[in-house]
Amino acid sequence: MPHEEFMRAALRLAIKGLGRTSPNPAVGAVIVKNGQIASTGYHRKAGGPHAEIEALAGAGRLKGATVYVTLEPCCHFGRTPPCTEALIRSGVKRVVVGASDPNPRVSGKGIRALRRAGIEVIAGILRDECAALNEPYNTYIRRRTPFVTLKLASSLDGRIATSSGSSKWITGVEARKSVHRLRSLNDAVMVGRNTVKNDDPELTVRLVRGSSPVRVVLDSLLETAPVAKVFNGVKEGKARLLIFASKEVKASRVRKAEGLGAEVILVQATGSGLSLGTVMRELGKREITSVLVEGGSELAASFISAGLVDKYVFFYGPMLIGGDGLPMIAGLKVKGLVNAPRLERVKATTVGSCLAIVGYPAKRKG
Repeated sequence: MPHEEFMRAALRLAIKGLGRTSPNPAVGAVIVKNGQIASTGYHRKAGGPHAEIEALAGAGRLKGATVYVTLEPCCHFGRTPPCTEALIRSGVKRVVVGASDPNPRVSGKGIRALRRAGIEVIAGILRDECAALNEPYNTYIRRRTPFVTLKLASSLDGRIATSSGSSKWITGVEARKSVHRLRSLNDAVMVGRNTVKNDDPELTVRLVRGSSPVRVVLDSLLETAPVAKVFNGVKEGKARLLIFASKEVKASRVRKAEGLGAEVILVQATGSGLSLGTVMRELGKREITSVLVEGGSELAASFISAGLVDKYVFFYGPMLIGGDGLPMIAGLKVKGLVNAPRLERVKATTVGSCLAIVGYPAKRKG
């Protein structure tokens, strides 16, 4: 079996850790002896054994073995000891690495440590696939703010609700399961005050297995009702809620929200609302590496206009609502097509009866 096939096996293992390891990356490892897989491992949760350590523990004698790992082994003391030291002590002959770790504490140092110890290192096997697995981690390490996925759901003609506000359900159950899967893969899910007021979402993971993310509400005036579902379980410590509000908000409202268990973060307000850049930095300070923005059309337009979207996910339900329905993106002012936000690396699939489109913001030329 060539290097690529063993690395694909490691990738399949790494996927099992997605949504569970933050702020660490998801990593998989496979140990091969005499051309056969002898042991496997993956990083299951932050603070737990890294993939290489888990694989080494079940491998037995390792002299002459090859270790395949999706991400460069760490070489520093963090919540756990360095993986490079364990690999060196194990007596393995070769380590095959998928992607390098962008963390400055590792970035190339792990590979160099192994080579200095006489271990053969082959790097870059399925590099792109291994790097893509950890989009949020890579982005967070580079800029210290979360990776932002904007999720939008609409009818085929781009309407998120009828003129009366009716929107349940534009998309089918399979698409809604996909949204819950997205929630489970992100550290936080964000909505605006209007979405809380109009839809009263729980912002939990229910339709699939997985952990519910941190809830984030943007509410300039701190008007979120105490009976809103976003407060469910917060005071009891079963859920975490962050509410961003304007620095000008009344202190009594802050005390009321905090009394319900929410963490209130006051930021500067601009003419168009809260400073989203500041919001992102505050989330980054709290080691939130990824955010799923599920807010309505105005919040979507604000994120797009601010250039803060890293990934788009659209779900289109098989229906037509018409011109008097509420638009998917309101307030996005594009004067000419040359200025229109464009997407690249676009992929379209069907999810049940719905169409799903995933894409990334196109880089501006020139």
